[in-house]
Amino acid sequence: MRSVAIKGVKEFEVIEAPEPIADGTSVLVDVKKSGICGSDIHYWDSGQPVGLVMGHEFCGIVTNPGSRTDLKVGDRVTALPISPCGHCPACLTGNPQYCRETWTHASGLSLDHPGAYAPKMMIRPDMVIKVPDTITDEEVAMVEPTAVGLHAIHLADIKVGAKVLVIGAGIIGLVSAMFAKKEGASFVAVSETNEARGRKAVSIGVADEWLNALDPNFMNDVITKTNGGFDVVIECCGNAPAVSSALVSARPGGTVVLAGVSLGAISIPTAVAVTSELTLKGAIAYTREEFQTCIDLIANKQIQVLPFLSKTVGLDEVQASFEELTSGTSDSVKIMIDPLK
Repeated sequence: MRSVAIKGVKEFEVIEAPEPIADGTSVLVDVKKSGICGSDIHYWDSGQPVGLVMGHEFCGIVTNPGSRTDLKVGDRVTALPISPCGHCPACLTGNPQYCRETWTHASGLSLDHPGAYAPKMMIRPDMVIKVPDTITDEEVAMVEPTAVGLHAIHLADIKVGAKVLVIGAGIIGLVSAMFAKKEGASFVAVSETNEARGRKAVSIGVADEWLNALDPNFMNDVITKTNGGFDVVIECCGNAPAVSSALVSARPGGTVVLAGVSLGAISIPTAVAVTSELTLKGAIAYTREEFQTCIDLIANKQIQVLPFLSKTVGLDEVQASFEELTSGTSDSVKIMIDPLK
């Protein structure tokens, strides 16, 4: 079957991969839609691991339920694309996102479990979740990144009336801004170097204002608009300038949630965190409960995620889509893949 795999630094290739074979345990699905994630961009940017078929945000149709007696052929599903051990303290307390085994065999993030940049995939059965008919395929594929944003907002513990800055207007940033408003934030700003994305955050209603991260007057604007700094800063980029900006933008005693991921070490001004007594929290993935909550919120029309969707492409357009998403000038936020398009 045709699949998109990493070939090298910032380079994909369309390959012929073997179709998954029923093993009596795993759930087999036909992929309907798959989202391009920011973490996918990190792997593409590094060119490693070669041969990886990504795609961990998806909607699929069950073709073989494996060991899941509650599923049948034709059911629409998605899944937590992780591989927690199930018996460590993290798993037993409902926090599989920081289990030591969570990413070892993650779907679309490990060589032995190819993801949804392909027409078919095999999924660990206990991670599969059936979705209601009231959600479109595109909305189902948006559940995973939406859950990442919800987890970051839960960690931020936003109070009604708080002033919140979200750094980065990619999908995680926009979802985080959306949830910050739902939590009662009185002012939500988005900081971005990409003007098109920054303005889009305001136009679709998830942010009150866009702050140009490259503006020499950026910090003056922060102090003026917030009377001393933001109560909460959600950092969704993961690079040194973004994390540094997060620290200096928070008010003394404020909270900074680091939702962006860097694959390498970065240098940041920790003295700012110390002298301002900031609360720093890392945020990775989500709990199973948060994942299900996002399905329920979308199904009940409590949140709208389709405004984040920019377009849908086929496998032959994946390379160009990654280039567009990293151009720094496009307002595209979420590009989806239809492997049969």
